[in-house]
Order: sequence, then C-alpha cells, then structure tokens
Amino acid sequence: MERRRMDAALLVLLLGHLAAALEVPLDLPQPPTITHQSPKDYIIDPRENIIIHCEAKGKPHPSFSWTRNGTHFNIDEDTNVSMKPHSGTLVVDISGAKAEQYECVYQCTARNKHGTAVSNNIVVRQSRSPLWSKERINPIVVQEGVSLVLPCRPPAGLPPPIIFWMDNNFQRLPQSNRVSQSLNGDLYFSNVLREDSRNDYICYARFPYTQTIQQKQPISLKVLSLDAINDTMAAFYNDTDLFSDDPADERKPTFLVPSGPSSSKTVLRGQVLEMECIAEGLPTPDISWSKVSGELPAKRTYFLHYQRTLRIVNVSESDAGDYRCTARNKLGTVHHNIHVMVKAAPYWISAQPRNLVLAPGENGVLTCRASGTPKPSITWAMNGIPIENSPKDLSRKVEDDTIIFTDVQTGSSAVYQCNVSNPYGYLLSNAFINVLSEPPRVLTPANKVYQVIKNHPALMDCASFGSPIPKITWFKDSRSSTLDGDPYILHDNGTIEIHTAQAHNAGKYTCVARNSLGKEENHILLEVKEPTRILKQPEYKVVQRGRSAVFQCKVKHDPSLVPTMTWLKDDGELPDDERFYVDSDSLTITEVSEIDAGVYTCIMNTTLDHDSASAELTVVEQPDPPTDLELTDQKKRSVQLTWTPGDEHNSPIMKFLIQYEDSLHHRGHWHNLTEVAGTRTTAHLKLSPYAHYTFRVLGLNAVGLSRPSFPSRVYKTEPAAPDENPTGVQGLGTEHDNLVISWKPLTGLQSNGPGLHYRVMWRQKAVNSDWNTASVANTSKFVVSGTPTFVPYELKVQAVNDHGAAPDPAIAHGYSGEDLPVAAPNNVQVMVLNSSLAEVHWDPVPSKFIRGHLKGYKVYYWKERSLHKHNPHHVEKEILTFSGNHSHGKLPGLHPYSLYSFNVRIYNGKGEGPPSPTQEFETPEGVPGAPTSLLVTNTDLDSLTLEWNPPHVRNGRITGYTLKYQPVNNSNELGPVEELALSANETSVTLSNLRHSTRYKFYLNAKTERGAGPTISQETVTIMDEALISQLDVDVGTGVGGNTQTSHPIARPPPHHPHNNAMPASPFRNVNSSVGDDGALISWEYWGPEKSVYVEYKLQNSEGEEEWQKELVNGSQNVMLKGLKGGLSYRVRLVAKGHHDQPLHQSQELLVKVPAVASRQVDIATQGWFIGLMCAIALLILILLIICFIQRNKGGKYPVKEKEDAHTDPEFQPMKDDDCTFGEYSDNEDHKPLKGSRTPSNGTVKRGDSDDSLVDYGEGGDGQFNEDGSFIGQYSGKSVSRETAEGHESSEAPSPINAMNSLNSFV
Repeated sequence: MERRRMDAALLVLLLGHLAAALEVPLDLPQPPTITHQSPKDYIIDPRENIIIHCEAKGKPHPSFSWTRNGTHFNIDEDTNVSMKPHSGTLVVDISGAKAEQYECVYQCTARNKHGTAVSNNIVVRQSRSPLWSKERINPIVVQEGVSLVLPCRPPAGLPPPIIFWMDNNFQRLPQSNRVSQSLNGDLYFSNVLREDSRNDYICYARFPYTQTIQQKQPISLKVLSLDAINDTMAAFYNDTDLFSDDPADERKPTFLVPSGPSSSKTVLRGQVLEMECIAEGLPTPDISWSKVSGELPAKRTYFLHYQRTLRIVNVSESDAGDYRCTARNKLGTVHHNIHVMVKAAPYWISAQPRNLVLAPGENGVLTCRASGTPKPSITWAMNGIPIENSPKDLSRKVEDDTIIFTDVQTGSSAVYQCNVSNPYGYLLSNAFINVLSEPPRVLTPANKVYQVIKNHPALMDCASFGSPIPKITWFKDSRSSTLDGDPYILHDNGTIEIHTAQAHNAGKYTCVARNSLGKEENHILLEVKEPTRILKQPEYKVVQRGRSAVFQCKVKHDPSLVPTMTWLKDDGELPDDERFYVDSDSLTITEVSEIDAGVYTCIMNTTLDHDSASAELTVVEQPDPPTDLELTDQKKRSVQLTWTPGDEHNSPIMKFLIQYEDSLHHRGHWHNLTEVAGTRTTAHLKLSPYAHYTFRVLGLNAVGLSRPSFPSRVYKTEPAAPDENPTGVQGLGTEHDNLVISWKPLTGLQSNGPGLHYRVMWRQKAVNSDWNTASVANTSKFVVSGTPTFVPYELKVQAVNDHGAAPDPAIAHGYSGEDLPVAAPNNVQVMVLNSSLAEVHWDPVPSKFIRGHLKGYKVYYWKERSLHKHNPHHVEKEILTFSGNHSHGKLPGLHPYSLYSFNVRIYNGKGEGPPSPTQEFETPEGVPGAPTSLLVTNTDLDSLTLEWNPPHVRNGRITGYTLKYQPVNNSNELGPVEELALSANETSVTLSNLRHSTRYKFYLNAKTERGAGPTISQETVTIMDEALISQLDVDVGTGVGGNTQTSHPIARPPPHHPHNNAMPASPFRNVNSSVGDDGALISWEYWGPEKSVYVEYKLQNSEGEEEWQKELVNGSQNVMLKGLKGGLSYRVRLVAKGHHDQPLHQSQELLVKVPAVASRQVDIATQGWFIGLMCAIALLILILLIICFIQRNKGGKYPVKEKEDAHTDPEFQPMKDDDCTFGEYSDNEDHKPLKGSRTPSNGTVKRGDSDDSLVDYGEGGDGQFNEDGSFIGQYSGKSVSRETAEGHESSEAPSPINAMNSLNSFV
C-alpha cells in the first residue's frame, strides 16, 4: 500500500513539473550546465593540435578542472597544454611533443557555488595509417574454371581503411556476380576465365582521417587451360604456385565465405548489420537471402555486391533471428544459416533527466529512465560525488532511477549525475535542481509578429520564467475571455496552438504569465496569409531535338508575400546555358538536345510556404543509323544480313528498311528491298542472279527515318537463265494487214545473266498452224506484216540469255489490224414515247461485216423544223452513242411538236461504218412556255390594263390564256382569287371595279391541247383616291395660329404610266412631299414584307460623312418632319430593314426645299406713342442701342418677331424691353404683324426660342441701319415651333425697370 501511495505521489509531482525544464535566465543564480563537449571516442589527426572541448554556463560563471586516466590533470605543469579563457576547452600543442603521449581518458568538471557538472569520459586516440608490410608476391597461375581468392590484408588503421581494387591506370577493376570484393577487402572469383589474366590486380587502402591512400604490391594472375599448363610448367615451376592438376568441370556451388553450414553474428541496436555469403561453382552460382523466422524489413534492407551482401540499417531487437543465404546453379543448391543476436548499449527510454527549478517548499522529481541489452545498472552522484558519499538531505530520496524532492529549501541547489551502463556502453547525464523565488517574466519578445498560412497550424510562443512556475493565460483582442477551448490548444510550455488557422483568427493576442509573486503580460500579432498555389502546372513534354520546349507554371500567392520562382532540373540547378530562359511564369528551352531530357520542377517560395510541381521532358529524334552490317549464310539466291540498331533517342524503332544498290546494272541508285519489325536485327534476303549487291539499313521511329547505315560489303551473285518471261504481252494491229506484238521488257536485275534477248512466237488461232518464231534484242515490240484483217492470234514471248531460256511462257491472245465496218444496221424503226422522248430499234450488224472490235452504235438525229409555222428551220445534228452490242436506244430531250430525222451507224476501233437510210418522225404537242412578258398599263382608281406577249416556246398550238389575280394587304396576306379565261388571239385585257389604293398580284399562263404552261406574275397598285389627296392638301396647308399659307401640292409622279416589266426593285411607290409651317409631310405607298421602316434625311450639301437622321414610321403611310431649317434643301429617302442577313430596301431620294420666312419691316416713325416713350427715356435707349449694335457685329443671336401683338394698336409697335428689338414696320395692312418673342427674366436667350444670328439669313450678314437706328435690311429666319397658344403670351406694358434688366443681362 505504501508503495502504491508513493507511485501516486510521483505521478502528481511529475505532472506538476513537466514544464520545469525551461531555460533559466543567465542573470539568475544557477548551477553549472555543460553545453558542449568532445565525443566519447575522440579520434584526432596527429598532424594537428589536439583540442578537447568542454564548455559550460552558470551563475556565477563556472570554473573548470580536468582528470586524466582517473587522476587530477595539472594543466599548469604541462607547457604544451593550455585552457581557453572563460572555458574548459584544452588545447594541446603537439609541435613540441608527440601526440601518442596524450592518448588518454579525459573528463572535465565545471563548478560554481551552486554545484558541479562533469563531462563524459573522453577517450582521445590518434588516427593511424600504417604502411603495407613489404612482401614478395609470386605470380598466380590457375586453371580456367577454378575458384580463386586474391587476398588484400590491409594494415590495421584507426579508423579502419576503405578498401578497393584498381589497375595500374587507377581504373576500378570490373566486378560482377562472378567477381566481387568481400567485406574484409579480399577479391573473390567464383570461377576464373581466361580474360581474367592480367598483371595489375592492386589492392588500395584509403585512410579517411589522414586522407592518404596506400597500395599493395600488384598481383599477377594467369589463367590457362589444362593443355597450356602442361606446356608452360617448365617456365614457371621455380617461382609459381600451381593450384590445380585436374581439369575444372562444372560443379555445384560451395561457400567460400562463411565456412560451414551455419554461423552466428552479434550486432548492436541502432548500428548496421552486414552479412555476406560468397560461393564458388561452375556455372557461377546466384545468391538469394531470406529470414527463417520472419520477413526482411523491406524499408531498411539493401542487397550489395551482386546479392552477396545483405545490409540492414538501424538495427532493432526485432531483427534478431536466423537468416539464410542460398547459392544455386543448374547443378545444385547449398544453404548457410546465420544466427543474429542483437545487443543494445544503454539508451534513453524517455528524455534524459531535465533541470528542475523549484520554489522553496515545492516538490520535484528527477528521473533517469534508460534501457539496454543486457539491462544496464544506474548510479547517482551529486556534484560529481557518489550520492551515497554525499551529505544527507531529508528532502531527497533516491529510489532506483528516480530522485524525489519534497519541501525543498533555499540552499538545496546542486547538480546530480545519472550514470547508466552495461558491457556495451554507458550514458552520463547532468541535471541540476535550482531553488529560487522569482516573479514571472515573459521571455518572448514583445509585439512579435507571427505569420502563418491559411489552413496551416499556428503556434504562438509565450516563453516565460518564474519560480514558482508561472501559469500562462491567453486573450484575443478585447480580452473578454481566456482562450482555452476549441480551436485553441494551450501547451504546457505556454505556447498556444491553432490547429487550422483561418482569416478570422488573425489579430492581436495577449499572453499573461502569473505566479504567487506577480504577473507579466506580452502582446503578439498573428497574420493569416493566403497559401501559395500553382494554378497551371507544367505538363509532360515530348519534344523533337532542335525544337523548343515551354513549361508553364502559373502561381497564385498572398499579395503581401514576396514570391521567388526557382526552376530545378533533376533536383539540381538549371544548366548555365543561354538556351534556358526563365520568365515570370514559364521556362523556355530552345534548341532542345538530348542532355536537356529530365524532370523539371518549378518551386514557388515565399517566406512562409512554397508549392512545387514537376514535369518530365523527353527529347526524341530520328534514330541513329544502324551499324556493324554483316552478311552471313551466303547462298546463290539468298544471304542473311545482321546489324546493330542505333540509339532510339527515346522513341522506339518501329521497323527497319533494307535497301540495296546493284552496281552492275544501276550504279548509284538505291532501291527498297524489304522491311522488318523494329525488334529484329537480322533479315533473310532473297536475291537475284547476276547482280552486285550492296545493302544498307535505315531505322524508323515516330519522329522519322534515320540516316542510312554505312553500306555493307559487295555481294556478287552468279549468272543463271532467266526466271521469268516478259509480262504485258499483247497483239494489236496498227494497219489492216499487220500485227504488232508488244511486251514489258525485263529489267537488268531480272535478266539473270548477260546476252538477254527475246524469242517472239505467234500463230493464227484455230488454224492448227505451226508457231512462227523470231528473236529480237533491245526492243519491246515486233511487227508481223501481211496478216489477214482482224483475225485472232496466239502469242508467246520468251526471255533468253547466254545461260539459257526462261520457262515456257504462257499464251497471250491478240488480233491483227482492224478496218472500217462495211454494213449498216438493218430494220431500223422508231417509236415516239412522248413529246420529248423517242426510242430507236435496229438489228445488229453481223460480225463478218464489222471487221474489228465492236465498240457500239451511234444514232445521228436532228430537228428539221417545228410544226408551228412561226418557228424557223433547224439543221443542227446531235449524236447519241450506245457502247457495246446494243439493238435499241432512247433519244431524250426532243422538242415537242417538231419534225426530226435520224440514222444509225455501227463503229469499231477503226471508225464508223455506213449510215442506215435516213428516216423521219414527229413529236406530239407539249405544254407551252410562259408568256414572254406581262405589263401593267393605264392604272386608274379602280381599273388597269394588262398587256402580254405570247410564249416564245409554244410547243404546239396555243388554245387560250388563263388570268388570275388577287389583292395583297400591307401584311403580305393574299385575298380571294379572281380567274378569267382568255382566247388565244388576245394580248391585253382591261380590269375594272378594282379597289383604289390597293396592291394586286396577277398570274398569266398559256394553254395548248396538252395543258397549261408555267405562269408569269406581276404586281401593281391602283392609284390613291383624289378625295383623300384633297383632304391631305387641306390639312397640310392650314396654319396652327390661323395664318393662311400658300399650300404646296403633294409631289406626284409624271402623268404617264410606265410599263411594269417585273416586280419593282424597291417596295416603295408614289413617294411625295409637301412643306408647310409645321414641317415637311412625306407620304408613300409600301408593299414590302419588312416591318422596320424608316424615313432618313440630311442636308443636301452636307460636308463630310454626315449621318442620316432617322425617324421610325412602322405601319404608317406618311410622316411630318419637324425642325427643318428654312432656306435649306434636304435629301429624303425611305428605308425598309429586314433581318440581319437580308438586304436593305430604299426608295429613290426626294429633294425637299424648305422656303425662308420673310420678315416684315415696320416704320418706326409712324408709331406716335413709341416716339413719346423714346423722349422720356432717350438716354437709356441710346445706351441700349449701342450695346445691341456691338453684340450684333460680334455675331450674337437675336430673336425675331413672328406675329403681331393682338392687344396693341396695329399702327404702333413699341420697342420690347426684354429682347432689345424694335417693333417691325408693316407696309401692308392685309398682313398682321408677327408677335414678338420674349426673353427669359434672367436675361439669357434660349436656343429653342431663337438661335439665329445675322449670318443665318437669306441675304447674309450685310444688313444696314437707317437714320433713326432701325434695321432696314431684309432677313429671313428659321421656322420656330411655338409651345404655347397666343393667349399665353405676356402682354405687360414696357417699363424702364424691364429695360434695365435686359441691359444687365447683355452686359
């Protein structure tokens, strides 16, 4: 029970002081801590000074002392040894002493008033590279096939040397599964071959510390067969060792290393286990490995020296057991078992003991947990003295690997040493206990900025120190609550962690360190950045040599981070080559070559993260030409060709093309002979006799053909009789009494020998005559004269050379020459099928009259005349050919109601025979063509006249006409159809009772007895009702204000009605214009299908490319154009717009002239009341007149009076105060004065009221003034649309105040 309570107490103490291993600030009292020391096994270079390191820290700074071989080492007594200032490091000057005398075991001690720390035992040994002992090595002579070991036996060095075998040229000797080096450096031969003979087998030893290489004396090896040994024994018996007298036969494997069926091996935990099995045998054995008691650790296992060595790295206890190596060849198998035992030097189970910082009255634990095989022993010391010899301390209790401290007090500080050892090593660790009372202090720098990538962990430190140990709490921003839950993780050392940082986690954090003596806080900033991502990765490229390769690497990164793009090739730097061009987001390689192939990686680095992507570049090109062409298996008609393929250049060879040159018959010309698959390197070639062959081979891959290989040697074949006869034998006559025999001659390669000629044979078929024979050379035809006309012959052509004739040729057939036929077809008849088709029949001509190869029959036919009296006479002949032995044929495309003549002839290869007697036939009537024309004349309100001409092609007698017509509305909808039957002699008709202003469509066709022909159509519109036109004239001529204007009549087309030969090109008809006070009235008729109709207008003499002004008038037949300027002319047109792919329809342009409006002059002198008013304000008026005159000379705009004021005396018109104008003089009582326009009260002139200047009027800017200041020059102004009626105009009396306001507005 007591033991259980003690364990619980230990657990509490351990959990309470997990964070006690913090660094104690150096400004606080503390025992020594060793920070750096030399390794336990310290091998030195004897050529350099010896430096034994020992560094420590503490408060106060510690002092140092040393022991050597367990006793105090007085440094002051050895002049060669010194200690560095403020350090325990020893420096041994070996210039005055030998390094051997300092090969000892050293231990450093660092102490201050709070404790003592000691170092490991440091064993100092100097490295050694001894020379090879001199020895005489005799040459070795062995029989071929036996096993052999060449010993190395290097001198023992410290550390052991690295062994390798080379020759006199410092080239490594080749090794294989037959020849390999063992772990001890010997060279093993499983069996020797004659090519192993050499006199420079040299073993080298490299000593790494001294960087020296030493070599053994060369070994000479001579491998002989048994017969050679017997012949050379006399020369070698004095100074050679002979290893074998029996012949070396094939044998099953036996092990050279290790010996026996089993062995054992011990290895330490964490080290490297190496086992080897070297076997001899013939043939060479193969080695394999397995673990008898389990599986080999795949990730830690390596096979070296051609499977002869098994290496397992970082050995653990699980690697202990039995291993088996197996050697086998075709004669047998042999095994060897190796028992492996794993021992372990001491190693820490958990972390080594850590320093304790305790406040007075606190508890703590020092733990020294270690293990090993065998189990190690643990001893404790305090300040370098075994703990059992140290002063007693009631607050301390030692239990095996643990020291428990309870209720510690000031002055209990000390350094404790834990020593763990077994036969294979030891561990020594220093850990102090420091009793302090300190308020908290935060060691992390203030306002430290942490930057982290989004979705990555964020760790923010709050390193602190205090005694008792401070408690750390965290706050964010407003400090409303502590951060101790999800997503925050608070570690024991005060670090706070956010497992997956997000943007909202960014901000200001505060950590507070607090213990019983006080508190301290620190502020930390966290920034969350967007991750760096490669958006477009480089892609795998297959590029042909000489071209360019481009790898894309487009990246997205946080804008506040500075990115750096780096490209690697095969995990190394890019070549220093100007062909490599790195852009901001790409890598370009120009003129790619094979050395550029590899894996390219783009790495985008920022200060916080990186992203990378890789792609492979494969460089391809045409294969290299094949090499090493050899001719084997040579026969009279064949040879075997072998070759070595060239480099494929990363594109597999698909096939090989074999070509030949025949230097005997066709020197300098290469011909394709055959093709073989790309996996083959040999081809059996069939050859022809009597040729001098040279061969070459080309390889083909996906890129293209290689260059040809170098030609093979010449291979000559012996001559022989021809193997084949000429082909293409035929017989034809060029005249009626000859026979021309022709053939395709043999090539030089087909001749098979010299003296090639042809034996030509022929005889008349079916006569049983003998063969006629003739021999010819250097030609491909033979002419036989005096033959009957067109008789069959049998033909043969045989090839012959100086070595014999070709096999008997096959019989070909031919005919002697043809002559013209001598007979015409008999019993010729014709059958008329319809008005345009007839069929002709005849009897075939007997073959004896054909006198040649029947080609066919020809029918000559021609139209004599039409049966209609109006058609002219035709004599043009046509020919229809009917190939082959036909006896009838059809004549298509005849004209109806016509008289035809025809005859029939036979023809052969020579030409045509005589014609048959000419015969005639008639074609019946057909339907007529369409009338030639259809015209519309005499269009009226409700009637019109149609005129037409008869069809040009009547095809019979015209029996009448059919006329149909129907109205068409604006939506192109057709109305009811009216039909009239007209006689054949009519060519016009008048239709009455039609609707006015209506579009009609007419259809007319002609008829014969066979029926009606196609129609001709026409459209027209009846004219507009006069009453409607009169009403339109009245509307246009009536003024708005009651003023009477002279009406402009609607523009009409000329009174004559032109003939309409076809549908008008424009759908607009009767386009007219009329100009009134309100604008120009444009009217029209529209018969098109389009729905979008516009009126467009612009000035007649507009400069440049002035755009047309548009007004949409869909569904209307007229529009009023307002705002036109008086005295100017405008071009007006109508436009209909369909779909985007349809053309525009436009009317012809109208020229619309807008007349100028003449102003009326008023004699100011006749206005008495105006003179009286002028006397009252003479000075003001004089100033006003001067200002007005100045403004007019500058081109200013002035309003013009348009009507007379109805409320004033017509004889007197006052000067208007607001617009600085005079009343106008009237010289005609019948005309009412125009009413003056008013200026706004703010003194500005609105453009809508008047925007005319002097230069805008008909006579220009040359107006003059009379003596009383009135403007007497006539001018005309633009028409201005009035917005209000006359009654809304102001009629207030003029006043001086208003005049002053007008003056101010101009100034």
